[in-house]
Amino acid sequence: MARNQLDLFGAEEQSELFDEDAPTVYYHGDPDRVRARLHRLIAEARSAETLPWDQDSTRLYRKIVPQMVLWLPEAEAAQLKFEFEAEMVRLKAA
Repeated sequence: MARNQLDLFGAEEQSELFDEDAPTVYYHGDPDRVRARLHRLIAEARSAETLPWDQDSTRLYRKIVPQMVLWLPEAEAAQLKFEFEAEMVRLKAA
């Protein structure tokens, strides 16, 4: 019986691993480290008069912050996400 290579590696069972449309997911299992990183980002944004990051870094932070907050309690997550977005709006207007 001939096997094709896809069956050998079980591609059908793992096809979701290669979904190009899947969102990028930020993973970090330690809420204290996530919290510290978020506070650093917000503090850096607050102390700036213009965007303190290049375009790629800004795009990255805007994408991962909403995912990072998922590791925190809901109320804290909402507050930190709000603070980050408020700084992004302020800096974009500058």
